Amino acid sequence: MDSYLPRLIDATIQSSLKEVGCVVVEGPKWCGKSTSAKLFAKTIVELQWPPTFNQYKIFASTGDAALLTGETPLMFDEWQAIPELWNYVRAEVDRRGGKGQFILTGSAKPKEDKNRHSGTGRMKRVVMRPMSMWESHDSDGTVSLEALFDGSASASGRAKHNLTDIAKIVCRGGWPAAVTEADPVVAMTSAVNYVDALVTEDIVEIDEIKRDPARARAILRVYARNISQGTRIGTLLSDAEMKGTVADPRTFDSYVNAFKKLYVIEDVAAWSPYLRSKAALRTTDTRQFVDPSVAAVVLGATSTDIMKDLNTFGFLFESMCIRDLRVYSQRLGGTVYNYRDSAGLETDAVIHLNNGKWGAIEIKLGGDSAVALGAKHLLQLREKIDTEQMNPPSFLLVLTATGYAYRRPDGVYVLPIGCLKD
Repeated sequence: MDSYLPRLIDATIQSSLKEVGCVVVEGPKWCGKSTSAKLFAKTIVELQWPPTFNQYKIFASTGDAALLTGETPLMFDEWQAIPELWNYVRAEVDRRGGKGQFILTGSAKPKEDKNRHSGTGRMKRVVMRPMSMWESHDSDGTVSLEALFDGSASASGRAKHNLTDIAKIVCRGGWPAAVTEADPVVAMTSAVNYVDALVTEDIVEIDEIKRDPARARAILRVYARNISQGTRIGTLLSDAEMKGTVADPRTFDSYVNAFKKLYVIEDVAAWSPYLRSKAALRTTDTRQFVDPSVAAVVLGATSTDIMKDLNTFGFLFESMCIRDLRVYSQRLGGTVYNYRDSAGLETDAVIHLNNGKWGAIEIKLGGDSAVALGAKHLLQLREKIDTEQMNPPSFLLVLTATGYAYRRPDGVYVLPIGCLKD
């Protein structure tokens, strides 16, 4: 693994193996789950290989003890291929009583089964996403999210990338095969290949429902046209109907839910803070993919194209920043939300930690006027929060594509994404 780039989730897997009997690593295909999990496994069962699958399917159907035999941690790669494994592993964790017995990796959620136990207290789920800019070495990490939360951040640094560089990183995505590819032309094909496999193979294999690849791609395109926006599902469906993609809401939902089960669509949920004002909170999710390159591919947009269309570039850039913020905040026990209210105030991202701390982020490509507007929105949000009911913000941040890191006189941080880490 000489070319292996360490992932932030590696430490999470390692610590989780000391906490529970089984760690379940979930996320989209090709994001690096198996590679990271193999760092900690002593026995590896790769169920994507037909002979191995066939043998272990027999073990599972007959209850053969060989199913769970091997030096621990015993890893089942793509465990969802044999859904019965879950209950076997859970029961074996109970029987053995030890920590770090099993690792399950999965790139798709299996069909719902009322007989599948929750695994609470025995099995811990961790989500892996494509690589953040810090993990791909596209960020120098001069400012950490953790330091912003604890008040020790030093607002210094300068982005090493210009806008053209950022456009290329957005379209390339965070897929490990693309990040480590020396040929930039070849690197750009990783996301294309991912989407091709997604719509022709994965969306059928997820639940054995026959789906049309052209329709699947068209629905992804509808989602991509609304990326980083709080578009209602009804509006998405209307868009699909107008484009002749699908007219039946149940069909549309079937495709969207399949993409969610494949960890491709990952919307940002609405934040529900205590407010001083009487403004009503909007609860519509922000539409997002797990990686911005998916949207770029289905829109047929290259880095050259989005440099000519800064509006689309802005939405794709926001999607990349959300991906990175999710990766960074996960280690800190945080969740990324959006904020919208009836008074028209919006904030692109709010990171809320398990300990009650929170920080608000506006995402802008750059420019003094855009930064000033973002800071204005953040300060307005701070004034709306009822700090008698919850903590004041740990930080307010405008995240940009290029430029310098600094702190404004009003206390709002301005930071290029290429200077941020966990």
